[in-house]
Amino acid sequence: MIHSMTGFGKASARFGSRTITVAIKSLNSKQADISARIASAYREGELELRSLIADRLQRGKIDLTVTMEDDMLEGNATPINKESLLGYIHQLQSIRTESGLDFPIDPVALLRLPGVMDSESSRPSEVSKEEWEVVRTTTLQAIEELQSFRLQEGKMLREVCALRIEKISALLRDITFPEAERITAIRQRLEEGLAKIAPAGGYDSSRLEQEMIYYIEKLDINEEKSRLAHHLSYFLEVLDADAPGQGKTLGFIAQEIGREINTMGSKSNQAEMQQIVVKMKDELEQIKEQVLNIL
Repeated sequence: MIHSMTGFGKASARFGSRTITVAIKSLNSKQADISARIASAYREGELELRSLIADRLQRGKIDLTVTMEDDMLEGNATPINKESLLGYIHQLQSIRTESGLDFPIDPVALLRLPGVMDSESSRPSEVSKEEWEVVRTTTLQAIEELQSFRLQEGKMLREVCALRIEKISALLRDITFPEAERITAIRQRLEEGLAKIAPAGGYDSSRLEQEMIYYIEKLDINEEKSRLAHHLSYFLEVLDADAPGQGKTLGFIAQEIGREINTMGSKSNQAEMQQIVVKMKDELEQIKEQVLNIL
């Protein structure tokens, strides 16, 4: 099934007094480009989380956010490191006594000193295995939710691409009719031109026939039509493959489709046929835009 590279997943879990939340957002990218914002308590496990995401999401510009809120902190306020605060106050009082200067001690200024507002002071220095397993499981849940989002978007992309391929196929079938008229018109035009410039003695009809065959063979597009039909069929086959990850393959097929359409355009010297080629190119451009979103 087709998966889009665009998606969003979010999951939350409780561990003791803490709420752990993992959010993952994914956009288009040629490869896995992961940026992470992880709560400081869990940063040691960042590489493991990145590995989980890269393994399951494969490609995309991916943003990972892991946050933790502790109910023990009233109103989720950052705790004050009392030891650091009292240490600063004691030093300031000593300086004031030794210098004989009677300067006020500003409590607001004290709170701005390094280490006073220490959000990590009330947390353990190491995360337990149980807590880390909750973080890991929550991340996997967020990945699964994002995958579901990708699958839903992928179904829409599949319908759009299949519709455009069918339109190109219909246009390819339309080329059959003007092509027969095109060859006849080319032959008639050449004969009329030769009749105007031929000397009184006429021209070598057998040589004309040989040159005509050579010229018409150069303008023949049956081989291009056959290859284009094969590419269109193969595109649909890859589009309906079971495993995700067809985006790059579909991009390569779209390039081959474009090559055959361009060749037909360069060989066409009839207005109706050129109009059909232009319509094909328009449909193909829309396919290429959608393929960029496919995983």
